[in-house]
Amino acid sequence: MDEEYDVIVLGTGLKECILSGLLSVDGLKVLHMDRNDYYGGESTSLNLIQLWKRFKGNDKPPEHLGSSKEYNVDMVPKFMMANGALVRVLIHTSVTKYLNFKAVDGSFVYNKGKIYKVPATDVEALKSTLMGLFEKRRARKFFIYVQDYAEDDPKSHEGLDLHKVTTKEVISKYGLEDNTIDFIGHALALHRDDSYLDDPAIDTIKRMKLYSDSLARFQGGSPYIYPLYGLGELPQGFARLSAVYGGTYMLNKPECKVEFDADGKAYGVTSEGETAKCKKVVCDPSYLPDKVKKVGRVARAICIMSHPIPNTNDSFSVQIILPQKQLSRKSDMYVFCCSYTHNVAPKGKYISFVSTEAETDQPEMELKPGIDLLGPVDETFFDIYDRYEPTNNHEHDNCFISTSYDATTHFESTVQDVISMYRKITGKEPDLTVDLSAASAAAEDA
Repeated sequence: MDEEYDVIVLGTGLKECILSGLLSVDGLKVLHMDRNDYYGGESTSLNLIQLWKRFKGNDKPPEHLGSSKEYNVDMVPKFMMANGALVRVLIHTSVTKYLNFKAVDGSFVYNKGKIYKVPATDVEALKSTLMGLFEKRRARKFFIYVQDYAEDDPKSHEGLDLHKVTTKEVISKYGLEDNTIDFIGHALALHRDDSYLDDPAIDTIKRMKLYSDSLARFQGGSPYIYPLYGLGELPQGFARLSAVYGGTYMLNKPECKVEFDADGKAYGVTSEGETAKCKKVVCDPSYLPDKVKKVGRVARAICIMSHPIPNTNDSFSVQIILPQKQLSRKSDMYVFCCSYTHNVAPKGKYISFVSTEAETDQPEMELKPGIDLLGPVDETFFDIYDRYEPTNNHEHDNCFISTSYDATTHFESTVQDVISMYRKITGKEPDLTVDLSAASAAAEDA
């Protein structure tokens, strides 16, 4: 413990593990510690007995739910975009060696009380029952514009500088209806609220292209992939990676107290009377509670079921996004469902999560629109947790703190936080130019 490290990482949550992996691959000397005796921190994965203990206070789940060890219930369930930044990070760090991916069956959106498959291309727009005949044609034109758009080809811009014009201005050029804008913004571009409409359109167009490129990767019904056995495999994959590059992982280290010098700069971490020195500390909000502020709360329901979600074409795995406007809320609601085909539950069992940013003190009531889509449920657990953001200046104290996980059921916002932290820690951009096919073989074999 008495060595000196470039970086000490506290907490083995997904964000911390990805960062420790990227920094190890860059050749930095990394020590990674966690006060828990398990990997994953807030984003850990639980078996049925652990789940029961956490939410019901005892360790005796009913027998009809099946074998406890066949459950791998992620506490922060998120799908990965097949061509997204997280998959690029996994390939760049070679963590894909330790994981098997499987495509997710369906991507749906809630509209006027029903759920519809999200149309992502001009061909799908024409088939979709989400829009009337004339709206389909308008949407098709917009999708073709997005598909053909290339930043380095001015001919494809149709006279619009997407770095200057807002999303609202581009969409109004195609005369799209509010409902169409709703699913494009929230289910395709994956924005969490409507503020994107006043931002430069380039971000939304890039997000739509990422969705359709990811969708084309596996010819499946969605652009998402998910590891077999769930996300609990990720932190362990990064721990192996770190070891390959000479990093050190230590679980079950009590206290993990960050030490500061007279100028308020972090210089090390003390646990069990020993201090490891370092130049920088990376951690989740729970390790430096006086350097973060509460910015919101996430409400969620975890449901164990014996059938797929109705009206999703019997999908074994699916995401449904309920845009805020459809529910007269300030933030979207998300439904995530995975099952025994991804080895996260015993045969015949499905696990669904309904999550949203809490706007009241009654999560059960708030989550009702999402839970109502699930059909009969064997067991439900309700949970609510606080969301924190750092308030410190890393240039003054050498501390780099991640934000808490949000309610989204995909990784896009999580990875943006990781990349922004990486930039601050190293002063450079992560190299994410990789051969994406490195992750596809596993996805197809699974």
